[in-house]
Amino acid sequence: MTGFYSDTDELISSSSLFAEIIIPLALPKNYTWQIPHHLQSRVKPGCRVEVVLGKNKKYAGIIKRLHNNKPAAFEPKDILNVLDAEPIVFEQQMKLWEWIAQYYMCSEGEVMAAALPSYFKLSSETILICNEEYGDDFSALDNDEYIIAEALHIKKELRLTEVQQLLDASHVYPVIKRLIEKKVCFVWEALKDAYSAKKETYIIINPVYENEDALADLMNNWGRAPKQLELLLSYLHLIKTEGEVTKPALLKKSGASDAQLKGLVEKNILWLEKRTVDRLRYLPLHINVDFSLTPAQEEALEKLNELFKEKPVCLLHGITSSGKTQIYIKLIEQYISHGKQVLYLLPEIALTSQIIRRLQKHFGGYIGIYHSKFNQNERIEIWNKIKTGELKIILGARSALFLPFTSLGLIVVDEEHDTSFKQYDPAPRYNARDSAVYYAALFGSKVLLGSATPSLESYYNALQGKYGLVELNERYGGVKLPAIEIIDTKQIVRKDKSKIILSPQLKEAIENALERNKQIILFQNRRGYSPYQICAVCGWIPQCKHCDVSLTYHKLSNKLVCHYCGTTYPNVTTCAACGSHAFVQRNFGTEKIEEYLEEIFPKAKIARMDIDSVRGKHAHDSLIQLFEQKRIDMLVGTQMVVKGLDFEHVSLVGILDADSLLSFADFRVNERAFQLMEQVSGRAGRKEERGRVMIQVANTKHPVLHFVQQHDYAAFFRYEIEGRERFFYPPFSRIILITFRHKLKERVAEAAQYFAAALQKEYGKYIVGPAEPPVNRVRNQYLMELLFKIPKDIAFINKCKAAIKDQIVHLHQNKTFRSVVIVTDVDVL
Repeated sequence: MTGFYSDTDELISSSSLFAEIIIPLALPKNYTWQIPHHLQSRVKPGCRVEVVLGKNKKYAGIIKRLHNNKPAAFEPKDILNVLDAEPIVFEQQMKLWEWIAQYYMCSEGEVMAAALPSYFKLSSETILICNEEYGDDFSALDNDEYIIAEALHIKKELRLTEVQQLLDASHVYPVIKRLIEKKVCFVWEALKDAYSAKKETYIIINPVYENEDALADLMNNWGRAPKQLELLLSYLHLIKTEGEVTKPALLKKSGASDAQLKGLVEKNILWLEKRTVDRLRYLPLHINVDFSLTPAQEEALEKLNELFKEKPVCLLHGITSSGKTQIYIKLIEQYISHGKQVLYLLPEIALTSQIIRRLQKHFGGYIGIYHSKFNQNERIEIWNKIKTGELKIILGARSALFLPFTSLGLIVVDEEHDTSFKQYDPAPRYNARDSAVYYAALFGSKVLLGSATPSLESYYNALQGKYGLVELNERYGGVKLPAIEIIDTKQIVRKDKSKIILSPQLKEAIENALERNKQIILFQNRRGYSPYQICAVCGWIPQCKHCDVSLTYHKLSNKLVCHYCGTTYPNVTTCAACGSHAFVQRNFGTEKIEEYLEEIFPKAKIARMDIDSVRGKHAHDSLIQLFEQKRIDMLVGTQMVVKGLDFEHVSLVGILDADSLLSFADFRVNERAFQLMEQVSGRAGRKEERGRVMIQVANTKHPVLHFVQQHDYAAFFRYEIEGRERFFYPPFSRIILITFRHKLKERVAEAAQYFAAALQKEYGKYIVGPAEPPVNRVRNQYLMELLFKIPKDIAFINKCKAAIKDQIVHLHQNKTFRSVVIVTDVDVL
């Protein structure tokens, strides 16, 4: 990292020193501040500094670079303070931020906001300061003002949260405003530092009693207080078995109270000692890769190592249950034995719980986890352990890409095809898989992309020779790929014409699996009870007030929920159009399936895995472990059950409504449908016997179903790539989607037309639209979309991006369109 700071001393020798600083805001470019002389010896790129933007808003920004060039257009302000003795991010991290900002058309401040734990992104918090000159005569104040003034007189300063507690109200701003106007107090903006190290109380014995004779004498002459003696004996047992004794552990073992412990402390027999501890428990450090690869796996690993000599990125295309994870483990062992760090990226937090147990078995405390379910204090501790090199392997979702690695040797992107690697909102709308390729290049490290159903772009890059390609076409243990049966739901007629949940064939297969003590996974890509309900008399459907979508009924909460904006409504029992009480529920979600299964299989243990049922930090892990331990017979779920989970005893998989996967208005619909069906079918028959997959579908002639039935990815790729080339879609072009949002439908349409017209002359043949998306109003904002399909020429792409940015600025300078929100999404998925 020394090269990053090599010029700093030379710069500091100059009398005037300036810094380009990134702050966590969507500013078009980074702002420049001046470094006061007394702080010049403390500043380094990568350190945080306290700065003021505007009149009094304070931020913790990151120094991107130091220079001696005073801005000509404005007088830079001084930084207020240096917050770090050493950099918290390194050169590679900031280069990654810069690349993401440039490639995905956002600001470096937005990337910083996504990359750093909240602790590092300090911002202003309002503090009220007592005005001593006002005195203590508060008789002219009303009741609320008096309460705050008196508290200020005593404490001298109050935070906004404390004012809210005093008044027992959230709307305190009018009271504060009146107090400031009356000069009872004034406002001071202070940076809020939220992180605090976790402290734990340890118990140690007075060193005098470490001598056995002194301890024996103490015990033999013990007077009263038998509970204290019992507590002391518990301490002696714990110190012998555990090596260290914490206060909670001692009180739990002894059944004693705080008062009894306090008695021993006052007698100077036991001492209390506060220590800083890790919030996350780590296993002892060890490396124990105690398995052998099959000949096919061994061949794949050798080929990967050969290809890595020439190509920095390789794609491992291994069919489901071919043992890709074991190859990853062997590769990880190679890299950490050479002192390198490894990043293992997974698309879903749900997957980390199963994989982490496998990796901890082999790598112990060398491995850590990082994802959004951790609180900010836990994240900062992992961040620091990566920065110091203490952790060698990190398993995480896409945000783990931003950790401050110092010696990154390998990035494994498992399930590389998955759309969860792409962030949609807010900016930066980056793809962690593609960003990982750039990040690895900064370290000169390798990237391994792994999938049973690679994205078309990755497979195309591999066939073109841009990436290395290794194929693994046999399942671990020689188990055959599952047999796939297509069930034509058109042949099953119901009186009410409603969709069938379980066909007779699937019901019989479930009964058969349960009799043999096997497990079943049922997949439906809709959560809730019923995706919509309709008035049986006039056809009225309850709609969200803020979005142009029907409401999903959730029976457990008896609420109607909009899955776009999250608004909940009371359940509707009376039709708003005709007053009828007759409602029919159409289609079915995971909640209804779970209820239906409980009715027809009352003895079976059934669980549901979707975003509604696994909300807690450890909820995913608990459910997966219950299924692994065979304490659940049937698992019903959305995409969460599809992705890379490994269950030994699943013999049957049912896809309940394949038509919903095959009918999206999207150019990637076939790719998504093939991936989902092939991945979910891969959960069946992973050990011992061949699995069985049953797909319920009305459109039985759809070509994708044939490829799924044959498990033929190569044939599917050839079929799909033809259409992509014909219509100039990725991988033959780059896509930029521009979305316009406004509360007025006419205004957003005008803005989109105006924008498209301005770029029509130069980029007209690459523009599709503007047009309304299928859901054209979300959160009271009407939407219009404009799609750019641009040739894969870097210079041309950059020129087009610059033209789009300029046109956004130009549009917002027009008073009519100033309030139109414009969102750009590069490589939209």
